[in-house]
Amino acid sequence: MVKSVQDIRVIQLIDSLEPGGAERMAITIANTFGNELPFSGVVVTRLEGSLKDTINSKVNYLFLKKKKALDFSALLRLRKFVKNNKVSVVHAHGSSYFFAVLLKFTIPSIKIFWHDHFGNRVEKSKANLPIKIASYFFSGVFTVNQELQNWALKHLKTNNIHFIPNYIEEKAIEKAVTFLKGEEGKRIVLLANLRTPKNHLLAVSAFSQSKMAALGWTLHFIGKDNLDEYSNNLKKKITAENLTEAVFIYGSCTDIQHILNQSNVGLLTSTYEGFPVTLLEYGRANILVICSNVGYCGQIIKNNETGISFESEDEKGLIQVLNEILNKPSENERLASNLNIFVNQNYSAKQVINKILVAYQKAL
Repeated sequence: MVKSVQDIRVIQLIDSLEPGGAERMAITIANTFGNELPFSGVVVTRLEGSLKDTINSKVNYLFLKKKKALDFSALLRLRKFVKNNKVSVVHAHGSSYFFAVLLKFTIPSIKIFWHDHFGNRVEKSKANLPIKIASYFFSGVFTVNQELQNWALKHLKTNNIHFIPNYIEEKAIEKAVTFLKGEEGKRIVLLANLRTPKNHLLAVSAFSQSKMAALGWTLHFIGKDNLDEYSNNLKKKITAENLTEAVFIYGSCTDIQHILNQSNVGLLTSTYEGFPVTLLEYGRANILVICSNVGYCGQIIKNNETGISFESEDEKGLIQVLNEILNKPSENERLASNLNIFVNQNYSAKQVINKILVAYQKAL
């Protein structure tokens, strides 16, 4: 075991910097470590994105420009970076674990920690085989909910496995560039990339059938638009429901606090989740949250205590919730305030970072 955290030099390894939960978490951890450790870095393997602008000045950065799974030129660049900066820990997020294992073949002393952000891993047994094999080389595993932790304890070849809740930076600095359309005081925001498990279609359908649109409310989708079939179907639905002046798509945005400060309700309609950072961001913004009861969501959004939950894909249930909140401003404020307090008390940077550092120390 190392004597002090001051002996730890760590990089966060991630495949992309396109806005997403895992990507935001990797940068958040790196930024926090930038103030705590002698060396903190972010290494991106495959694709840069708008989140690059949120990396603070104390964090070292490297883009590998990896073109294929076995890109030896990129591997050599990573090896040189790790050697030159005397990195002792590679904290690999999501699918980047594969490249971390390749690195370990060239630097056997390096310690690999894999961070599992995936909300539906338990259901996909065949896809898990590469991870099970790679886990022989892991020094530890972090999971974003207890279900994933239980799976890891059962299937992976390391005992240094920890449930590490997500958190958000205390004072994230951002430039205000996104200004929401619609009437102030009547805005619902859904912060999630446009892809299947996020279920934007349900949000549009329920919003259309509720009383909200007729009363001047608007719905705002913030997240990467892949311009694929999912995106096309969503846009067709918005048009078919005559909601082009009430439902808006903005694409990827980095000024999340600014966006949420313009919003009144935070919505999440996912069919599955790991631990959505989105809920913590909603909580910090002190807005009412309506959320499907999937993954770890129920640990944060406790129905009628810290927000309102509904069963996944229950369109009628969501319609009912949307109609009910129209006449309960005081109750909405109470729930929003409760969530704000709950998030600040339970998901602080200090609590989470200490857990991560202890796990690192155990392996070093």
